Amino acid sequence: MKTLESYINGKWTTGSGDGLIMHDAVTGDPIGLSTTEGLDIPEVLQYGRTKGGEILRKMTFQERGNMLKSLALFLTKRKEQFYELSYRSGATRIDSWIDIEGGFGNLFANASLRKLFPNQSYHVEGDPIDLSRGGRFMAHHILVPKKGVAVHINAFNFPIWGMLEKCAVNWMAGMPAVVLPAPQTAYLTEAVVRVIVDSGILPEGSLQLLSGMTKNILDTVGSQDIVTFTGSAHTGRVLKAHPRLIEESVPFTMEADSLNACVLGEDAVPGTPEFDLFVKEVRKEMTVKTGQKCTAIRRIIVPSKLVEDVQIALGKQLDKVTIGDPRLKEVRMGALASKQQVESFRNNVTEIAKTAQIVYGDLDKIETVGADAQKGAFVSPILMRQDNPFQYTGVHEIEAFGPVSTIMPYDTLEDAITLSQMGKGSLVSSIFTYDDQIAKEYVVGAASHHGRILVGNRENAKQSTGHGSPLPMLTHGGPGRAGGGEEMGGMRGIKHYMQRCAIQGTPTTLTEVTGIYQANAKYKESDKHPFAYHWEDIQPGMSLKTHKRTITDTDIINFGNLTWDHFYAHTDITSLEGSIFEKRTAHGYFILAAAAGLFVYPNKGPVAANYGLEECRFLRPIYHNDTVYVRLTCKQKIDRDHRGKELPSGIAKWFVEVFDQDDELTAIATILTMVQKKSPFVQVNRSNIKGYLTQLNEDTKPKWGLMTAQHMLEHVEKTIRIAAGEIQDFDIATPEQYLEKVQEMVYNHKPMPRGHNHPLMKEGILEDLIHDDLETAKSKLLEAMDSFDVYFKENPDVITKNAVFGEMNKFEWDLLNVKHLNHHFDQFGLLD
Repeated sequence: MKTLESYINGKWTTGSGDGLIMHDAVTGDPIGLSTTEGLDIPEVLQYGRTKGGEILRKMTFQERGNMLKSLALFLTKRKEQFYELSYRSGATRIDSWIDIEGGFGNLFANASLRKLFPNQSYHVEGDPIDLSRGGRFMAHHILVPKKGVAVHINAFNFPIWGMLEKCAVNWMAGMPAVVLPAPQTAYLTEAVVRVIVDSGILPEGSLQLLSGMTKNILDTVGSQDIVTFTGSAHTGRVLKAHPRLIEESVPFTMEADSLNACVLGEDAVPGTPEFDLFVKEVRKEMTVKTGQKCTAIRRIIVPSKLVEDVQIALGKQLDKVTIGDPRLKEVRMGALASKQQVESFRNNVTEIAKTAQIVYGDLDKIETVGADAQKGAFVSPILMRQDNPFQYTGVHEIEAFGPVSTIMPYDTLEDAITLSQMGKGSLVSSIFTYDDQIAKEYVVGAASHHGRILVGNRENAKQSTGHGSPLPMLTHGGPGRAGGGEEMGGMRGIKHYMQRCAIQGTPTTLTEVTGIYQANAKYKESDKHPFAYHWEDIQPGMSLKTHKRTITDTDIINFGNLTWDHFYAHTDITSLEGSIFEKRTAHGYFILAAAAGLFVYPNKGPVAANYGLEECRFLRPIYHNDTVYVRLTCKQKIDRDHRGKELPSGIAKWFVEVFDQDDELTAIATILTMVQKKSPFVQVNRSNIKGYLTQLNEDTKPKWGLMTAQHMLEHVEKTIRIAAGEIQDFDIATPEQYLEKVQEMVYNHKPMPRGHNHPLMKEGILEDLIHDDLETAKSKLLEAMDSFDVYFKENPDVITKNAVFGEMNKFEWDLLNVKHLNHHFDQFGLLD
């Protein structure tokens, strides 16, 4: 029988011993063994801290985010192999979609968070704090990656999502992970980890897998490590009390199964959209993943007068649920993960049934399609009813992890809130109502006992992600029974894997530490106007002091007439008595506009656009005949992904300070500019190409490819003649639906791929040479470049086509020609 392997210390390893047998949930057939016996667990943890941690901690947030994005794309292309394997866990295609593509979605979502973090390996949190009157002593908070490893002990119900929703977050924070999947479905986790390892996208040591029960995993964790657990509340409490966690003060995050409640509002009577939505949501949460979700609805809280209506409606919905082989299209509910889960489910339902009534389903009878109910881990959906939920509390204390839920009545909304709280802490609750006052009262009253609350109604039904779907940008966790932990939540989740530290010092020191200019820090006077620098050359603190301008009555009146802003302080000096103004006052937005006129660089340069305004404060009035000047200082730089048909750029934040003639600060603002990045390519053109061509001779060998020096020149010449419209008798090879995305490659700063076959060239075969010798080829290339210049000078707006990139204008051809020449000149070592 096959034994699952663990990926540790940079290699795949098999544990010893008998291990635990994993079974196909549908057929009961054995799948393999899982064991970690004999593996050196302390060595595994240390390998992650050193090998993986050292690399991840040095990466910037942008690098980590792009790493996650690449991994998500890589896995998505290979998703079908995981679906086939997931059927063996009893999951339908829809069930598996939550686990597989939901897991990949967490990678995508966390990758997008890179835009919210600075372009460095650590984060600067919140606003600066002034600790002195003179502004020379201050503080700021930073968050740095912990120098440990994240140990993830996961549940069996989501073997892929459960791993990736946690790992995506710790990787973004700069922390490696050791994953311990639950044995029942560890084969799915192993399959995904194999593909991740084979991709080579993650730094070695970033991800390790222990495929089997590992009882001593917590024995050597340290204070820089983090432990997370998803599973039963009982097991979680046992792990949380481990002496090592207490001795080392190891952060422990528990996400336990909870008795989540769904409430029907008093207004949502039969015939309303909310009633129908409520019934469908309960049915879905009972049967998706065969009820094996930590967020599934276990308690159905409805107005007393509607209990019968809900029971009948749910029964009709459950009648439509076909049970059996999840591979079959007609099957709506598969099997539980294992026979052990069936036994546990039956025992807990039986215990609840001591005080509650089963009104739908049967523990002993089940009809299946395409599968043997006795061999597989199949159960029937069970709907229960508890008419005295305040007296009989078993429904609030016992969880049967499967397709079961209990209806219970309430008389007042306050009763409904109390019943929801009797679960002693839940991951999620929901209420279906079209009355916003009911929604408000329930949310405010129940929030103390829940990690998330969904309000469903007819307006959000089509867009709603549903009661049971944790989202990467929202916190996932809950108080009390739910574990008291918190996962995901966008930036919040990433911060759980980082250490917050308060930094005190001078503004100048903290500018260097944070990478963000702090008010009152020393300026870095620039040699030229800051707007004349490319994004890479701009540094926080780089500053410019402008010339001065006197604000006149005419300026104020003209601005008022232009904008129609005739506020009395600007236009009626007879109305100033009793106001805060002494004389005619300039419009605040005029001062801002005048400031821009003082600091803006008029010439065309790297600044591509004004990107926005983040903050603006007017500290004191500017009156007519006051004189102002501006101090423009780079505050922060933010990297930006390349997108669309525009040149790569980053965002520069500029701190604008407006002073009056007495050097008093009168206004501040933070403006954003989009600043182009430096091109990494050598600007080879007609004026300097001869110097490169002189290095090329008949004996010059390529670093890659089959071309000779003359073949290369003739190929480049042909491309330039295509650009100049001399050769256009070919079709565009790129399919139209991909053309826009392919055209973006002309604008980016990525070099052309080596070994790519051009559609106008025969693959693996050298074209026949056209010119007599290499020197002639050089001359013809120069002639082609001259023809290109003349052609576009005479036809500046003309469009010609390229076989790969489609129709292109002169600007785009210039970009492509430089990139193309760099590619081939590098191929022959001319740029070395």
